[in-house]
Amino acid sequence: MWRLNKAMKLGLLGKKLGMTQVFTEEGKFVPVTVIEAGPCTVLNIRGKKVLLGFGNKKEKNTSNAMLGLYKKVKVSPKAFIKEIMFDIDEEISVGKEIAVDIFREKDSVDIIGNSIGKGFQGGVKRWHWRGGPSGHGSMHHRRIGSIGGSSFPSRVFKGQRMPGRMGNKKRTVQNLEIVKVYKDKNLLLVKGPVPGPKNSYLELRIAKKKPVVRSKDEKKSEEQDNKKD
Repeated sequence: MWRLNKAMKLGLLGKKLGMTQVFTEEGKFVPVTVIEAGPCTVLNIRGKKVLLGFGNKKEKNTSNAMLGLYKKVKVSPKAFIKEIMFDIDEEISVGKEIAVDIFREKDSVDIIGNSIGKGFQGGVKRWHWRGGPSGHGSMHHRRIGSIGGSSFPSRVFKGQRMPGRMGNKKRTVQNLEIVKVYKDKNLLLVKGPVPGPKNSYLELRIAKKKPVVRSKDEKKSEEQDNKKD
């Protein structure tokens, strides 16, 4: 199904379940993130872009426009949808499910998610300011101080670091190695941390800087393994 003559582009949607630790055959300690990856339903195909849906939610929490799409595909409303680039030789039909077995152990992936939100924070926590003197008479413990001159430039420069909302931003962690794939449970163990709190949604894509190229022999062995399962 996948192209075998060049680096592949494929991906999946999932949910962060938390972190744990495993030991390799050599006895090395490896911290891993547990991700529920798929199954994802194909909702739409536009060229090489495939719209995937993951998880379920109630119809009352879905807009009428999206309900029309789900009824057309004959699937329940999805909690998380994203468009991902796919390199495919044959057509992926709308309504088909894509599972975690598109990934293999030791593949490298880029994972995209929203970082943990920390609310409105001051400059000491947000930008690691040193702060003022701690004496009682200083009157300048954690304040921001001067942010611009009165005569010149008579304004505040753009990009001035100030208190504000911290976290809850889209972040990408690249080149994370897949330690283990559990096909029957739709779980991935990925080496290291990923953005976001527990139960947050993630995009998983084959790493751009470490692309995967699979030979025809590997493809045949994959098909034989799937038949055995």
